[in-house]
Amino acid sequence: MNKLKMGIIGAGGIAVSRHIPAYLSLKDKVTIFAVQDVNIERANEIARKYDIPNVYQDYHDLFKVVDAVTICTPNKFHAEITIAALEAGCHVLCEKPMGMNTFECEKMIEAAKRTRRQLAVGYHYRFMPEGQLAKQAIHEIGDPLVTRVQALRRRKVPGWGVFTNKELQGGGSLIDYGCHLLDLSLWLLGEIEPVEVIGKMYNRLSKTPNQINDWGTFDYESFDVDDHVSAYITFTNGSTMLFECSWAANIKEDTTHLSISGSEAGINVFPYEFYTPKYGTYMTTTANIEKEKSGLLQAANFVESCLGESDLIVKPEESLKVTKIIDAIYESSQSGKSVRF
Repeated sequence: MNKLKMGIIGAGGIAVSRHIPAYLSLKDKVTIFAVQDVNIERANEIARKYDIPNVYQDYHDLFKVVDAVTICTPNKFHAEITIAALEAGCHVLCEKPMGMNTFECEKMIEAAKRTRRQLAVGYHYRFMPEGQLAKQAIHEIGDPLVTRVQALRRRKVPGWGVFTNKELQGGGSLIDYGCHLLDLSLWLLGEIEPVEVIGKMYNRLSKTPNQINDWGTFDYESFDVDDHVSAYITFTNGSTMLFECSWAANIKEDTTHLSISGSEAGINVFPYEFYTPKYGTYMTTTANIEKEKSGLLQAANFVESCLGESDLIVKPEESLKVTKIIDAIYESSQSGKSVRF
């Protein structure tokens, strides 16, 4: 079997911490053949460390020697590079969020359909064991009624990279962190569409001097993205979602919560629990959860989809739905009105 030749575009933290180690663990199916970064010294450093044979400063040159690429750049460049890669004949795994806005995502999907290449998006929470188990059990809750999502960090504004730069990232805690739980919840809920979104974003804490922050330092004066977001979402089937995410909030502790209350039962994802009224009492079912290896499973699914062995678990049309809701939350906050689809 021919191995997939993979190119890494953007040699930053996410490439080194997740994608490169995952591909190195799949040596029977993929080889990391090239790395590109506008900082050529950084690209050469990563190439030496991981024995990657080809280094480029221009991603167009990288397209000529690989079958697929993994895009790990700031959000601003996701659509531009994805479309160029697809048109050059490469399959693409693009880090989340898919694009800066709905328009960009639609252009990316059009390019994937036109070129008949695979386009995956890095929503790796779907590959977590709790999420996989919840997906198998979700049909047992009956009709979903209320979904509760909290992706809350007490004081973890990223003090590195360009995470707090709105021009390069498009947003803050919502587009960086909350999007993961939003994607996972929509995947569990299945074939439903949003009807109305009411949202509010804040950044008062991160614009206040002398704040405590666990993830390094940042310039509070230039901080122009959201550090705390809340939203209320209504769907076509009548169900609703209570959504909240933060990088900075005056709360007791970090919280990752996703639960869905249905007409027959309820499910909680982190930790996995299943709630059922049964035998005249309340039953709570728990599970023995495997070791978390979402990065490896995400990489394997993408590689196998490129080789024609599997279907994508994260489809671009689903990622577009996430971005539509993100856009609506930001629009609602800015206008002070609800956004209807």
